[in-house]
Amino acid sequence: MKFSMIAVISIFLFFFGCVGQQISPNAVNLGVKFSWKGTKNCSKRSPLIRVTKIPAGTKFLKVKLVDLDVTSWNHGGGKIEYKGKGIIPAGSLKSAYNGPCPPSGSHRYQFTVHAINKKGIIIGTGKSVQKFP
Repeated sequence: MKFSMIAVISIFLFFFGCVGQQISPNAVNLGVKFSWKGTKNCSKRSPLIRVTKIPAGTKFLKVKLVDLDVTSWNHGGGKIEYKGKGIIPAGSLKSAYNGPCPPSGSHRYQFTVHAINKKGIIIGTGKSVQKFP
C-alpha cells in the first residue's frame, strides 16, 4: 500500500494529538476592541469585548488572553455562545480566565477571538492588543 507524504503526516498528527482546530479557507478577519479601563491588577473579571464583522453561521465565540511579554503564563479565556450581538459582556469569561497581572511595569496583552460554526470550524478570527496598566 502506497501513501502520500500528506497522508502520512496527517495520520501522525492525528494519533499524536498535534492537530489544531480546523480553519476555513474562507475565514474572515474579525474586528476586536476592548479596554482595560476600570480593570484591577490580577482581576478574575474579563472586560467587555466588542467584536465586528462576525460571519453568518457563527455559533460560538472563543476567546483567549495572552501576555505578549510573558507568553508562558496562561491567562485562559472561554467559549461563549453567539446570540447575534457583537458584544462579549464584562465578566463573561468566568471559569478559565485570569486577568492581566504583570509582575512589574506595563505588559502588552492580546485578546484573540475566533468565530466558530456548528461544525466546530473557525470561520473568523481577530486580535487586539492593549498595554496594562
